[in-house]
Amino acid sequence: MSKRILVVGGAGYIGSHMVQLLLESQFEPVVFDDLSTGHRDLVPEEVSFIQGDLKNYSDIEPVFRKFSIDAVMHFSASSLVGESVKDPIKYYENNVLSCIQLLKAMKHNSVKRFIFSSSAAVYGQPQHLPIREEDPTVPTNPYGQSKLMIEHILEDAARVGILNYISLRYFNAAGADSKMRTGERHNPESHLIPNVLKAACGQKTDLTVFGDDYDTRDGTCVRDYIHVADLARAHLLALRGFDKKIKNEVFNLGNGNGYSVLQIIKEAERVTGNEISFRKGQRRPGDPATLVACSERAKTILNWVPQKQLHEIIHSAWEWEMAENEKISTVNAKVTGCKKKVKVANTQTASSK
Repeated sequence: MSKRILVVGGAGYIGSHMVQLLLESQFEPVVFDDLSTGHRDLVPEEVSFIQGDLKNYSDIEPVFRKFSIDAVMHFSASSLVGESVKDPIKYYENNVLSCIQLLKAMKHNSVKRFIFSSSAAVYGQPQHLPIREEDPTVPTNPYGQSKLMIEHILEDAARVGILNYISLRYFNAAGADSKMRTGERHNPESHLIPNVLKAACGQKTDLTVFGDDYDTRDGTCVRDYIHVADLARAHLLALRGFDKKIKNEVFNLGNGNGYSVLQIIKEAERVTGNEISFRKGQRRPGDPATLVACSERAKTILNWVPQKQLHEIIHSAWEWEMAENEKISTVNAKVTGCKKKVKVANTQTASSK
C-alpha cells in the first residue's frame, strides 16, 4: 500500500478535506499548492507543504526526489466555467499544461499511481439521465474540454505503461468537514449552496436564480450534490483499489438524486431558520436543465456509497459559514481595538509635546 501521497492542490476546498482523511487513515500526505485559490491555514501544521507553480517543472520535480512519493492525487485546476469561456488559454495552460508537467515528473521518478479529479463537465449536454460513464463526452466549454483532454492523455500514458490512473468525475461538491477543520472558501464564490447560505446570513443581497422555465419540477435547474467528505472517501477507496488491481478506470461520483435550485433554497431556509430572498434572472448560456449521475460503477467496483444527503450537506456548510463569520468578526474586533489604541497613543503623544 502506498503511504506517502502527494496531494496537488491540497490547500484548496476538496484537496484539504482529502489531506485530513489521509492523516486519519495513517497515510503521509505531502501538499503542493500555489495558493492562488488555496489557503495555507487549511493545511495542518504537521503536513509537509511546498508552495510552487505546477506549470514549472523545476518546482514540482524536486518534490518527488525529496519525499519519495508513492502516489499522486490531483486537485489542482482552474474551475470556473464562465471564466473558461472568456479566457480559454488560461484554462488549457493551468489545467492541461500543468498536468503534463506533473506527469513528466512522475515518469522521471517512476511514480505510477495517479488519481485525477475530473468533472461532470466532460459530458456537456446529457443525452441520457442519469448520466453513465459510457455516455458521450461532448464538453460545451473550455473547462470541461480541458478535463477531457487530460483524461485522453492519461489513457495514452497508461496504454504504454507509463502510469496507472483512476479518473473521478465529480458532480456538485458541497458541504464541509464535520470537525470544522476545513470548508468552502472561494473568492469570488460561484457555487450555489454557499451563496444561498451567504444570502441567509445577510452577507449576500443579490442572490439570483438563473432561469425558472426549464423542463423540471419547478422550472429551475436540477443538479446532483455530493458531500465533500464522500468525495474524499471515494479517493481513498480508489487509492486502495490500486492494490486490488483496479486501474485505468473512470467513475462518476454523485448522489444519484437531483435537487432543483428552489429545493436548495427551501432546504437552506429549514436549516438556517432564515427566510432567503432572491431574484429571478435569465437563463445562463449552456446550462443544462438536469445533471444527475449514475454512480453504480463506483459502488460496484470501489464499494463506494455516498453516505450524506442534502440536509447534512447544507447543515455542515452552514456551520462552516458561521465559523468563518465568527473568525472575521474576531479579526475585525482586534483591528478596531488596535486602531483605538493607536488613536489614544497618538493623542497622548500630541498632548505631551
